Amino acid sequence: MSGEVISAKDVVKKFGDKIAVNKVNLSVFRGEIFGFLGPNGAGKTTTIRLLAGALEPDDGDIRILGKDYKNDAIDIKRRIGVVPDEPPRFKNIKGKEFLKFIASVYKCEKDVYDRLDELCELLNIDFLNDYIDNYSHGMKQKLMVASVVMRKPDIMFLDEPTTGLDPYSARGLKLLLRRIADDGSAIFLTTHILEIAEKMCDKLTVIANGEIVAEGTVEQLRQKAGMKGDLEEIFLQLTGADETEIRKLVNEL
Repeated sequence: MSGEVISAKDVVKKFGDKIAVNKVNLSVFRGEIFGFLGPNGAGKTTTIRLLAGALEPDDGDIRILGKDYKNDAIDIKRRIGVVPDEPPRFKNIKGKEFLKFIASVYKCEKDVYDRLDELCELLNIDFLNDYIDNYSHGMKQKLMVASVVMRKPDIMFLDEPTTGLDPYSARGLKLLLRRIADDGSAIFLTTHILEIAEKMCDKLTVIANGEIVAEGTVEQLRQKAGMKGDLEEIFLQLTGADETEIRKLVNEL
């Protein structure tokens, strides 16, 4: 594994008086599935938006594919893909029209439609002739995944990509992401399903209250947490959750 494609150094982002991301440092390499974990409100989505160029940092340095957004925003965005945690809203457009539009914007080669046919079979996408307004959350999620994967970007940012997917499609997506990484792309993944993170990711980073609290393999996180439990137990320990208090509250209900 070689070739750093995402570099964040001392990145800070504030919203008013709230520091959403505080001196975050990250390195992601080609061929890597990078798991970015944290509780709700920890700064995961803000970090993805910073790395994908949707937000500007208040401080720090971000390099994507060795370039920065101030000088090379168009080239960077052409070579990355983003699947947000909440699919955007679409009005009066069919799925096939949306995908054709994406292919034209990114000037994809004609073989993109061959890949799209394979993706549709893998993810059980049989609704492209319907209006996106009428899609369920899972259907919209599949559409967004297909719109990114069909382009074969160098970097994919996936914010909770399996949310709303049926088990068959989720399994197909996990296998597909592994193959994409093995072919040389980088996958930046957030998920609350820690079993997925443990099985899929080559490296994990945990963020809490806008700050990185641990990074490394699952075994390295175990050492950091000082325990031998599964990733869920390690995660709770690293993010300061009190297991005893959780159990107490459950028993009081």
